[in-house]
Amino acid sequence: MAAASPSSTESTRWQWENAVAGAVAGFATVAAMHPLDVIRTRFQVNDGRVWHLPAYNNTPHALFTIARYEGLKGLYAGFYPAVLGSSISWGLYFFFYSRAKQRYSTNRVENLSPGLHLAAAAEAGALVSLCTNPIWLIKTRLQLQTPLHGSRPYNGLHDALRTILKEEGWTALYKGIMPALFLVSHGAIQFTAYEELRKVATNIKSEKSNSEVAPEVLNSLDYAFLGATSKVIAILFTYPFQVVRARLQQRPNSNGIPRYADSWHVTKETARFEGARGFYKGITANLLKNVPASSITFIVYENVLRMLKLTRRDV
Repeated sequence: MAAASPSSTESTRWQWENAVAGAVAGFATVAAMHPLDVIRTRFQVNDGRVWHLPAYNNTPHALFTIARYEGLKGLYAGFYPAVLGSSISWGLYFFFYSRAKQRYSTNRVENLSPGLHLAAAAEAGALVSLCTNPIWLIKTRLQLQTPLHGSRPYNGLHDALRTILKEEGWTALYKGIMPALFLVSHGAIQFTAYEELRKVATNIKSEKSNSEVAPEVLNSLDYAFLGATSKVIAILFTYPFQVVRARLQQRPNSNGIPRYADSWHVTKETARFEGARGFYKGITANLLKNVPASSITFIVYENVLRMLKLTRRDV
């Protein structure tokens, strides 16, 4: 059997470095921002006609109410599946994304057009959604558990998984998969915006310093700004899909009847009773969570990746 070529070995090592950097970034992000994720999820599903969720006036009121009546456990409901899902998702995303970029690049240089960046991000996002939807469904249900809910509460991720499989079957784990696949556009928009903004920022800083264009001219503050800006752009375009997915993933009532039949049912009911505003419920908590979170993610990702590259050079 022929030995792997140096270029092939280098390519594989680079892909796994992307995966490791992405997983570390995902964990750091979730640990810092999880309480806002709980608040966002509860706002998203509260259509004003549910009895098992408290009514919150705004994000600070929700934070105070959950902390007062449910404590730290309530603020960090669903934390374990969130950490697991985020770490797996970011790791797989950066891995699939880097592989797709490399495949689309004919000269092995990161000089892809915006269209190819979009295609690479969409491909990675679809694969990640198919792999992780069950984890996100369990996370959503754990976050929506309150003392007001009539059903027996899930006792963690494993109990939730067993109960769902027993009461609803394995297909229930893929509730919300259609809006999740549409949400692939979120990652595609964000990564495309990030890549293009990074090119612009790199060129500007390189011209000012009269040096060759290289990613190393950017610092952590630059990565924070680029990550936050690209995230805001993506959120404004795709947030309604998040609301539809969250509402589909709610636990059925005590009779086993789901609140919504499918994505179209959610869309019709939301538009009918809440109007356009209903599709943006919880967006304040979402922006507070995801804009700083995106900054943290890309700072950690770029710096871990740089550290791994330096370690590789020293070997």
